[in-house]
Amino acid sequence: MGLMYFCPRMQELKTYSPGAKTSTLWRVVGFAVMMGWGIVASAQGTVKGFLKSESSGEAVMFASVTLEGTTYGVSSDVEGYYSLSRIPAGQYTLVVTSLEYETVKKTVDIRDDKVLTSNLLLTTKVVTLEGAEVRADREEQTTQVRTSVETIRPADIKRIPSFGGAPDLVQALQVLPGFVSTGDQGGQLYIRGGSPIQNKVLLDGMLIYNAFHSIGLFSVFDSDALSNADVYTGAFSAKYGGRISSVMDIRTRDGNMRQTEGRVGASPFGAKLLVHGPLRKMSEDRSGGISYLLSVKHSYLDQTSQLFYPYIDDGRLPFGFTDAFGKITFGGGDGSKLSVFGFNFNDNASVLDDSTGVDFANYGWRNVGGGGTFTVVPPGSSVLLNGHFALSNYRINFDEVGSPDRFSEVQGFNFGLDFKYVLGEDNVEYGIEVVGMQTDFQTFNSLQVAVEQQENTTELGGYVDYTIKRGPWIVQPSVRLQYYSSLARARMEPRFGVKYKASERLRLKAAGGMYSQNVISANSDRDIVNLFYGFLAGPQNLQDDIQLPNGEEREIVHSLQTANHAVAGFEFDLTERLNINTEGYIKHFTQLTNFNRNKLFPDNTTYADEPDAFKKDFIVERGRAVGADVVVKYEERETYLWFVYGLGDVDRWDGFRWYDPVFDRRHNVNLVASQGFGNGAWLVSARWNLGSGLPFTQSQGYYQAPGTGGGIDGDYLTSNPGDISIYLAGLNEGRLPAYHRLDLNVKRTWKEVGGGELELSAGVTNVYSRENIFYINRITGQRKNQLPFLPSVGLDWSF
Repeated sequence: MGLMYFCPRMQELKTYSPGAKTSTLWRVVGFAVMMGWGIVASAQGTVKGFLKSESSGEAVMFASVTLEGTTYGVSSDVEGYYSLSRIPAGQYTLVVTSLEYETVKKTVDIRDDKVLTSNLLLTTKVVTLEGAEVRADREEQTTQVRTSVETIRPADIKRIPSFGGAPDLVQALQVLPGFVSTGDQGGQLYIRGGSPIQNKVLLDGMLIYNAFHSIGLFSVFDSDALSNADVYTGAFSAKYGGRISSVMDIRTRDGNMRQTEGRVGASPFGAKLLVHGPLRKMSEDRSGGISYLLSVKHSYLDQTSQLFYPYIDDGRLPFGFTDAFGKITFGGGDGSKLSVFGFNFNDNASVLDDSTGVDFANYGWRNVGGGGTFTVVPPGSSVLLNGHFALSNYRINFDEVGSPDRFSEVQGFNFGLDFKYVLGEDNVEYGIEVVGMQTDFQTFNSLQVAVEQQENTTELGGYVDYTIKRGPWIVQPSVRLQYYSSLARARMEPRFGVKYKASERLRLKAAGGMYSQNVISANSDRDIVNLFYGFLAGPQNLQDDIQLPNGEEREIVHSLQTANHAVAGFEFDLTERLNINTEGYIKHFTQLTNFNRNKLFPDNTTYADEPDAFKKDFIVERGRAVGADVVVKYEERETYLWFVYGLGDVDRWDGFRWYDPVFDRRHNVNLVASQGFGNGAWLVSARWNLGSGLPFTQSQGYYQAPGTGGGIDGDYLTSNPGDISIYLAGLNEGRLPAYHRLDLNVKRTWKEVGGGELELSAGVTNVYSRENIFYINRITGQRKNQLPFLPSVGLDWSF
């Protein structure tokens, strides 16, 4: 199983400019806005508002908002927004309870056909845990369908042993159900049978084309700048489109509206700075305010590894990155706000020769962009409008000794409007989204012939998502209409979710839907590691048909990648603090696009009679992912336990055979434990991961191909080439040894140090130095392992 860093062959594709009229887009936008403003409370009264932290002005998420003595209740969303509607006229006591804030009570007068706005400031608790309180995640489980979704908050990230002394989102993602990582160095994350290109990553509504650095253990996001992340591993509702496997919806926090705060830190891996505060303070009457947030991360591992880790590849860890993110938020008195942000993410790495240690290939990418989000609260209406807009540029370069340079560039934009309206216990969300992408791609095949693609594509999506609550039932039907302008193709995608509360402790759930996308990656699902990870619009020069496993020929009528999902499971509360969440899933990938490794002939008139499967640059595949995940979670004051077991089986059909892709991990176990001591002064955490072996293609034999130089007068006995050829066994029919690793971390926090808090973190990755295999050089037999025993120390000061 050799290290693969090349890109397969492709032929030149024609540039297509979408001909959709701009006026049509604005008609759709105008219609959606008119619908939003046209919905107003009627017949009965409504109370709505925003919950904010009194100390910082940030949104208070997932707080419980009820009318005392009634059944009216709701949880605040990620913006801190709540709305109670269809309330008979009268005087009520509004009660707000939260895990982290003091309870607030306020008398409100509800009038028929009127919308009352009540924005509240909440005071932080001195004691943050009380046994009588319902936890935020339990509140969500009992009021929403929430199938195949996990919410990650900054506190969750800090419970997991940090790599290099720096907590990071990617370390939290790796312990979630359904996630598989192919390696510590250059590895990618695969989610319930979906490859990275099939996973949609959003940052404040903006599409992020590469969210993880080449070392595979760090993301582009600063965990201290995050508000929360919703991770949908399948069967997500119609609110999200354009991907066929999963969605990561990541939101950043707003800067403090009251006072300046920050955090600086350093470790052998890198340094970081986060600072945020008011440009104009929020007034005492809870109105206005302008804040800023700035985050910078920089890795110098390629330099410090020679000093601190000389035993790892002779101190050669050629990875580096720099991430910068900035945000300004303008607050309005009625809860409306506007945030604008910009970012610059960079990554670079080298591929070293195993014998000499000299780099023979260099790789780097850069992602630059900016955008904004806005929240509008129309006066006299129960509708909440959220919107986002963004522009970005992503470029990746790969320079290899002896080969021409390769690159892939994506210039993109996206814009969306989301409306939310609460109807008593029910709520409806609807909206539109526009995504545009221009791709510029160049590589070279094995004959050093240029392969290029320049493409423009635009997608227009609209959705309606309706949540209905009737007694023990929560039903969530939704539908999405997705239009791909470059293909002139529209696709209706119905989706459905349901939850039944069988008892106070047992909840049954199920969900499913149809999904599509029109973007592929510039590598193959069959590659173990491919650092050149570019993006292309879906190619249209595919074969005419594909042979199914039963021998039937199926016509290829479009070039989209499509999938159908089905998920079912249950949630059971063993105690108030101990919860079990179990799900079984099926993803049927009805059409996939992959690079053609079976290509034998050029796609020209000379070989017109040859089968498409042997001359096209891309092939159509089908696939399936079947599995089950079990999550056991226990949380009691300073004790936290998280156990995940995943069973999965991923298969692909390429028209000739079934094969297992390189991320087909059958068994995956994650155990996370953390224990606090001394009222938060100490935190000890551990993570153990066990994964069964990943597939690989075995080497079956070696030979020297006969030389043909010199023509008929040449001597084949003396002109044999010096290069050795490999006779390979069946595709991915072998399995690597099992992967397992133990990580430990200890944190000590001192308060009132220089006007802030000082945190010292000491940890070890791969405590018992398990020799987990990365790859083996097929020619020399030299084995390269994943990261060994790796101690680190980090120091952070927050103010």
